[in-house]
Amino acid sequence: MRVVIVSGLSGAGKTIALRALEDIGYFCIDNLPITLIEPFLSTIKTKQDIEKIGIGVDIREKEFLSDAYNILSFLKGQYRIEILFLEAEKDVMLRRYKETRRPHPMLSIRGEMSMEAAVEEERMLLSVIRDAADKIIDTSNYTPHQLRCLITSMYGNVVETQAINISLISFGYKFGVPQNVDLLFDVRFLPNPYFIPELKPLKGTDSVVYDFVMKNNETKEFLGHITRLIDFLLPHYIREGRTYLVMGIGCTGGRHRSPAIVEDVSKYIKEKHGIKPNVIHRDME
Repeated sequence: MRVVIVSGLSGAGKTIALRALEDIGYFCIDNLPITLIEPFLSTIKTKQDIEKIGIGVDIREKEFLSDAYNILSFLKGQYRIEILFLEAEKDVMLRRYKETRRPHPMLSIRGEMSMEAAVEEERMLLSVIRDAADKIIDTSNYTPHQLRCLITSMYGNVVETQAINISLISFGYKFGVPQNVDLLFDVRFLPNPYFIPELKPLKGTDSVVYDFVMKNNETKEFLGHITRLIDFLLPHYIREGRTYLVMGIGCTGGRHRSPAIVEDVSKYIKEKHGIKPNVIHRDME
């Protein structure tokens, strides 16, 4: 039985993550008190048809957080558990709440307080769960769709014809580096289509921009190095038993060079290794 405990800051995407898990076959329950997880799992493990479980834990269970670390450590010794913690930068959190106009959960716990204080108070209270987390994802630069795709690729069943799930993320360094990547590559050394007037408004997935990036000798040499590295690493990751791999390729703005490279690498992996990667162009729009 595989168990994923999803926690994190309010507004960081916990609901999206749980729904993504549910969509790929997990039996999900939200807002379960930490002290009730073990009795719940003891009951569920007798059910032969339930093998994957997602559990949401958040600040609403504040009275149970004091013993959270010890309880989670005990659970990890008894079950196959992974703790996923979602967070985002304070400015992003404030913007999201402003857009949705939803009250922050801390307001019902602490009473009247500013939104800034509520976000920081919650971050402090949840630090004990963050410290116990196996994976921490900063969702600041992810759209709901991108986060859903990432969760699906990380926790979804590997397709029978594939030995591992792979996600390729293109991004712009000026918007921050994705924190959840396993392999990171910087392609800012390549000639930049941004400075070509007719290419500037286009995207790396447009054929004319793609061709501009691919025709350079530096690009060809780089792709030779990266594909050889992929050929070397994938069999070892598969032999290790990994079920997913996240690769990030970044340029300055994430609109031209990195999307073009990601498209080419995705095509290579599919043709050479028979694995269809999940492609996310984080900053291309």
